[in-house]
Amino acid sequence: QVQLVESGGGLVQAGDSLRLSCAASGRTLSTYTMGWFRQAPGKEREFVSAITWSGGAGNTDYIDSVKGRFTISRDNAKKTVYLQMNSLKPEDTAVYYCVASAGLRVSSQPQAYRYWGQGTQVTVSS
Repeated sequence: QVQLVESGGGLVQAGDSLRLSCAASGRTLSTYTMGWFRQAPGKEREFVSAITWSGGAGNTDYIDSVKGRFTISRDNAKKTVYLQMNSLKPEDTAVYYCVASAGLRVSSQPQAYRYWGQGTQVTVSS
């Protein structure tokens, strides 16, 4: 089993930054693809970003609305994935979920990720 625990959410103003962290425990995760989804009130859950086990610019993906503002990274030794969120906007307000998949490629489809965290709330005020 894999457990994912998110942290770093909070209430910020538009233009501020936050860094989300996701600590993983359980099975070896160094080869897992990991990522983030989010769900705003009254909206469907949507893909935010993902990163393969090797990381790097060529092994990440982002939803268009966060490109240039969010950066995903991982530290395999710490079994942790991060989401640096800059220039936050009110429309970024949502519960952010950490996900993990044994697949080797990033995917924007929620069904590709077997493991999900409980979520952390991010609220951006205007």
